[in-house]
Amino acid sequence: MSSRACMVVLALAALALGAPAAASESEPTLAEIESEVVCPTCHTTLDQSSSPVANRMRDFIRSRIAAGDTKTEIKEQLVADFGEQVLASPPKRGFNLLAWVLPPVGAVAAAVIVGILAVRWSRRRGPGPEATAPDPAMERRIDDELARLDS
Repeated sequence: MSSRACMVVLALAALALGAPAAASESEPTLAEIESEVVCPTCHTTLDQSSSPVANRMRDFIRSRIAAGDTKTEIKEQLVADFGEQVLASPPKRGFNLLAWVLPPVGAVAAAVIVGILAVRWSRRRGPGPEATAPDPAMERRIDDELARLDS
């Protein structure tokens, strides 16, 4: 396959995968936003909360969806009313970026440390029991015991 054909296939795949995300942004559903917004009183996502505040937030979201607002506009209005803690996941900017960067960096660092320690521990081990020379006295005792058990 030529490089031009590969580029066309990749571009079409990107468009096909990006279309649902664009549709979700311009035509959000209540279920999508409920899983991305937290109730300020019980600190669970709206899809799990039944508090009066959560019910008022659902009503607000429904009215904004009916008015044609995008998901971003609805979430920005909720942040303006309740603060940034209403978002289920922190925004990917500023100090909050650490919440997105530190977990994968920590997981990679932990894997590297475990790998290094495993290599060191395996090298530090001495020769196994199969590498030691047999003791002639012990061999004789074992043979005598086996002979005694056979008779």
